[in-house]
Amino acid sequence: MKTSRRHALGQHFLAAPGILARIAAAVDPQPDEFVLEIGAGRGALTLPLAASGAKIVAVEVDPPLAAELRAKQLPNVFVVEGDVLLFDWAELLRRHGAPPGPITIAGNLPYSISSPLLFRVAEDHQAIRRVVFLVQRETAERITAGPGSKSFAPLGILLQIYFAVRVLFKVAPGSFVPPPKVDSAVVLLERRETPLLRIEDERAFRRFVHACFAQRRKTLANNLAAAGYPQERVAAALSDLGLDPKVRAEQIPIADLSAFHGGVRS
Repeated sequence: MKTSRRHALGQHFLAAPGILARIAAAVDPQPDEFVLEIGAGRGALTLPLAASGAKIVAVEVDPPLAAELRAKQLPNVFVVEGDVLLFDWAELLRRHGAPPGPITIAGNLPYSISSPLLFRVAEDHQAIRRVVFLVQRETAERITAGPGSKSFAPLGILLQIYFAVRVLFKVAPGSFVPPPKVDSAVVLLERRETPLLRIEDERAFRRFVHACFAQRRKTLANNLAAAGYPQERVAAALSDLGLDPKVRAEQIPIADLSAFHGGVRS
């Protein structure tokens, strides 16, 4: 069977007016505010966002869909064709007239790019004020999970440090065309006034967190040894925090992960 381009992109178009209205309300765009919309598709969410009077920079990677949306000639919608991961998001909005300052982002994310996009949100946290995404339910569970959960993972940890993350509501497959094989959920990320942790070297901390979870069945100590962290420092950090030498990464609270990182780097 030949796979269509839209199927390959993981595109499932939300076609439930009530759900679209609830998403737009969660974004809460203000008149003349700029909003970056990711995966604009045919404009199902673009229209209710634009109806608020906000200026929407709508990014769509599929050329026919971008052309279709551009043909609607919405006065306060700027259609940008391309891969959103290749853009500097804040600069893209400024290019269309947005003033400096944290930005708002919304979108029905293609499942194939939801994780890379959310990791990008974590990296660019200083430039972002609010995010409202429609994602696969499994992704929603991963970014809201706490320690002790099988869903607790680097993506959720890195986001929760900088954002208050919560699931607003779930969305059934029948709300989409074509229907996906999984449930979805709308998530809200609002940047914290003060991050949960003070991290001096964010890039090094991201590498450390990924190393901790490299193989979930392995202990934290074994994962870090495999990543090249000195075993004596790992053992000392575990002892200083009163942690079992056989502890796994998903059992450790975010605050302890930060302290542990400081211990193995000292």
